[in-house]
Amino acid sequence: MTLHLVPVRFREAAAFVQDWHRHHAPPPGQIFAIGAADEDGVLRAVAIVGRPVARHLDDGATLEVTRTCSDGARNANSLLYGAAWRAAKALGYTRLITYTQDGESGASLRGANWRVVAHRLPRRGWHTPSRPRLTRGTECVARTLWEAVDAS
Repeated sequence: MTLHLVPVRFREAAAFVQDWHRHHAPPPGQIFAIGAADEDGVLRAVAIVGRPVARHLDDGATLEVTRTCSDGARNANSLLYGAAWRAAKALGYTRLITYTQDGESGASLRGANWRVVAHRLPRRGWHTPSRPRLTRGTECVARTLWEAVDAS
C-alpha cells in the first residue's frame, strides 16, 4: 500500500483519534493537522500538532505533536512525523517535540530521524485539591521526550 499526505481539518483528525487511538482522547486544539491516505483516498492516519503542553516549553518557537494515530497502516506514523517537522519549519518554528509512553518503541520516530532528548519519570497526575482534574488513565507512566532533527 502506498500512502500520501493529505490536508485534514481538526474536526476530522479529532474524530479519527477518537475512533482509533489506544489510550488518548483528541487534544483540545491544534496549530495544524496532517493526514496520510491510501491510493483510494481513505484516511489511514493523522498527526495533530499544537502548542507544547508543558508551559516551560511554550516559547513561541516550539510546537508539539500532541497526537499521532493510525489504523495500523505500515509506516504511516513515520511519514506523518517527517511531514509535521517540514511543515513546522516552513511556518517558522525551530523545534518540534513529542512524547512516547513507556513500552512504546519509538520506531516511527527513529524512522523519521527524531532523537531522544530526555526520559521523564512517572508522575502522579495533575489533580490537586485546589484544582481538581479527572484522571485520564495515563498517570504513573514514564515517558520519553523526542525532538525532530534536521536530516542535513
